[in-house]
Amino acid sequence: MNRGNCSSMTEFIFLGITNNTRMKVTLFTMFLVVYLVNLLANLGMLILIRINSQLHTPMYFFLSHLSFCDLCYSTAVGPKMLVDLFAKNRSIPFFGCALQFLIFCIFADSECLLLAVMAFDRYKAISNPLLYRVNMSSRVCSLLMAGVYLVGTADALIHTTLTFRLCFCGSNEINHFFCDLPPLFILSCSDIQVNELVLFTIFGFIELSTISGVLISYCYIILSVLKIHSAEGRFKAFSTCISHLITVAIFQGTMLFMYFRPSSSYSLDQDKMSSLFYTLVIPMLNPIIYSLRNKDVKKALERMEINRWF
Repeated sequence: MNRGNCSSMTEFIFLGITNNTRMKVTLFTMFLVVYLVNLLANLGMLILIRINSQLHTPMYFFLSHLSFCDLCYSTAVGPKMLVDLFAKNRSIPFFGCALQFLIFCIFADSECLLLAVMAFDRYKAISNPLLYRVNMSSRVCSLLMAGVYLVGTADALIHTTLTFRLCFCGSNEINHFFCDLPPLFILSCSDIQVNELVLFTIFGFIELSTISGVLISYCYIILSVLKIHSAEGRFKAFSTCISHLITVAIFQGTMLFMYFRPSSSYSLDQDKMSSLFYTLVIPMLNPIIYSLRNKDVKKALERMEINRWF
């Protein structure tokens, strides 16, 4: 479509999750608690890893970045969604919408890739524990994280640029609670085939790379674990991976359901609930999953509690 025929869209208006007043109160209370727990848990994990020298290992280096990604992309969406539940004016400027999506996409993509890096880290730790600190030196870890953020930022910039160059010449009401690709595609009066192709291609590549990386790493992990003679040793080695596997299954399953499908199967009400789950609930669950199943984190928390009283 000729961009000369496009109207100048200056803002979007979120229709939000629901117009039911009772439901709004319930949702606000529930997701305020979820977001506050998310905020405290992820900030707590970041601070704990930072101040505790015994947690200055590659595993916790990556875990701190997982908490950072969770914190960033949930904060890009959560506060605005909570305010809009009772706000009369649910508008967001055009460039504010672009910025919200950009931040969300950078850290959601980065988390996706980070999960594969964390699987590789577990493989190195289990396959050759004596050389683990050498193989996963601070320089290697920093380079891996730089690559994760670089790819996440590049992908986010591509999608943001392509999406916000579309024509929005009709309604400016987004039937959602944040600026996401599917509801924006519905509003556009441009041909979105290129956008969908780019979304499926790049996101498909990232997902395929991530899932393949996780599967390959765990194949090698299983082979390494089987070489351990004692059952207790095998259980101890593989138990360090359980939290990561749970996180991968929840996050990747939700992301595949949300984005790796044609727009014809898009259901607004269903996807609002799914979006609430992966933008607020998953970031809250990750630090809880890792802290509840991790002895080192528990010990660090216990030491902090003891030091506070003495």
